Amino acid sequence: MINGNFINFGKRTRMTTQTQRFGGRGTNEHDETPPQEPLYELELLRRQLEDRIGHHLAGSPDQADLLTLAMRAGALGAGKRMRPLLLMLVARDLGCDSPALTDVACAVEMVHAASLILDDMPCMDNAMLRRGKPTVHVQFGEDVAILAAIGLLSRAFGIVAQARAIPAAIRAQLVAKLSETIGDQGLVKGQFLDLHGGQQSAADIAVTNELKTGVLLGVAVDMAAIIAQTDDCVAASLRAFALAAGHAFQIRDDFQDDPGNDSAVTGKDTGKDLGKATLVNTVGFDEARRRLDGHLMDAERHLSAALGGRGHTRRFVSGLFAQTHPGLRLAPAPQRQAGGAGVSLASH
Repeated sequence: MINGNFINFGKRTRMTTQTQRFGGRGTNEHDETPPQEPLYELELLRRQLEDRIGHHLAGSPDQADLLTLAMRAGALGAGKRMRPLLLMLVARDLGCDSPALTDVACAVEMVHAASLILDDMPCMDNAMLRRGKPTVHVQFGEDVAILAAIGLLSRAFGIVAQARAIPAAIRAQLVAKLSETIGDQGLVKGQFLDLHGGQQSAADIAVTNELKTGVLLGVAVDMAAIIAQTDDCVAASLRAFALAAGHAFQIRDDFQDDPGNDSAVTGKDTGKDLGKATLVNTVGFDEARRRLDGHLMDAERHLSAALGGRGHTRRFVSGLFAQTHPGLRLAPAPQRQAGGAGVSLASH
């Protein structure tokens, strides 16, 4: 059904039986060998996203003030664009190609950028380096950084609310979901627990990690499912995938924080978690690595339940974990056990 410019593919439990188009290429569940996502196609999506963010943060020529520059520095600095790309790829795997996808993805990236600006503040993590460059408060001052974060959050909600290619009722769902993700039961709560949680058990740390990292991955797939109007079972599997992937990413970040790693390679300060209640500090390297493997297997299982064995999302997530990190020291590398060989989403 086509409603205005919004493409509604109805409530489907699996979209892989339909030929999906991406970059002029289709796949279906009978394919023997799924095509590899050409890197240039993913790069085109990334550039499209960044161009659109730049458009939303352009301002008028006579308003290139510190606030605008700080907002652009926070949102357009080097980054993987993991969350917005995840939203766009999941939606496409669900058969949705709404013209509003890019704008909604921009909003998610702006929320992520705002959270990083605030996380880096001296009163929070007191970070000096982010994505290989001085953090926003170092470049522009703490006052401008706080206002830039608020400006990005406000702009994100405005973009979603004004996405005219999406019916008003669905826009309202998207705004509500984004608000829930940011608020005192989402990112804000996660940062509070990270700062004031004190000595925490492994279970407590998992809750903090879910709120700090998992919920923003979760909202990316939630919003994709809402726009695609998929059914509740698929949406629940996507959410479970995102939360499992979020735990895995947070543990990987904990490994990267090892003071022996080179910040010029990781792109951010290292050693910031010394003395903090992280999973690696609490359960040790070997157990943290085992849990990382477990989260990856859970993520793969839930993603398969939602989208089937093939799709753009699977290749994208696999690529994120398969990327090597030159200079990254994961302490003495343990011998690879046969039991870990089945984790196909990652080469970590």
